[in-house]
Amino acid sequence: MLECLCGNWCSRLVEGNKSTWYFLLLLLAYVLYLVFGAVVFSLVELPYEDLLRQELSTAKQQFLRENECISEEKLEAFLARALEASNYGVSVLKNNSTNWNWDFTSALFFASTVLSTTGYGHTVPLSDEGKAFCIFYSVVGIPFTLLFLTAVVQRVMVFSTRRPVAFIHRRWGLSKSLVTGVHAFVLAVIMVSCFFLIPAVIFSVMEEDWNFLESFYFCFISLSTIGLGDYVPGEGYNQKFRHLYKVGITIYLLLGLIAMLVVLETLCELQQLKKLRKIFYVKKEKSEDQLTIMEHDHLSFTSMSDQGGPVRDYKTDLSPDVSPISACDTPVVR
Repeated sequence: MLECLCGNWCSRLVEGNKSTWYFLLLLLAYVLYLVFGAVVFSLVELPYEDLLRQELSTAKQQFLRENECISEEKLEAFLARALEASNYGVSVLKNNSTNWNWDFTSALFFASTVLSTTGYGHTVPLSDEGKAFCIFYSVVGIPFTLLFLTAVVQRVMVFSTRRPVAFIHRRWGLSKSLVTGVHAFVLAVIMVSCFFLIPAVIFSVMEEDWNFLESFYFCFISLSTIGLGDYVPGEGYNQKFRHLYKVGITIYLLLGLIAMLVVLETLCELQQLKKLRKIFYVKKEKSEDQLTIMEHDHLSFTSMSDQGGPVRDYKTDLSPDVSPISACDTPVVR
């Protein structure tokens, strides 16, 4: 008896809070995914970091042996100053002395990375005035950019997704879920080809030190707005048409971000993903006004049915009763 009651209570608890349990499972899966990523990155990258540290330590000791007139303290001070300047985008190397970080095209590229929240970190404001303006510029510019991108994506979606899907569905009579699935796949292939594969080939040609994998890595890190900053195009000392190249990269990042949002929005409109998202959402509760109206309507129709008259379905039967009166219902006048 007690086991039966406990089983019923547990089943009612699970059934009544399905979305909560699904959300807790989603949270657990996300935490495990974070831990999985941390473990893999640590196992893969830690040996390379240790090897690089050993190489730098060996090179430093060799430099001190070959230049006994320089003390280790002075070398440490110089390296600390050089690294600090490098963090601000200023290099002490001779081959980088011709590249300015704050000419107009470089500043335009920096502004685009700030507003798109990519933020490579290769160039940062040096002055207090620049840092203060960057805060104000971002507070106003990031919501403005979101508004702009939302408006652009909404307009592009009409021509790239909604109208083609509706046309194919109406013209060939195919299932809408099938049409949307195939269309999303084709759109994703076009997007990957135009904004990942082809630009990766171009970057691998334009950047002397980049191979195809590094170029593809830069495209993905940029268009996903991760922006690690380990690869930034147009920073080579012998870069041809550097200013025009920077402007082209700015346009590419903006168009690529719009394309990414269009594909993501198209995927979000798939019925399969909509059903998947709903199992994690909290169900909407009806407002008190709606509940009051429903209770009032229920009482009204109940009272009418109790008085003896049959009540028709007010949602479906909206036509007046025009059936002829039968002979049995006709009153007889005597």
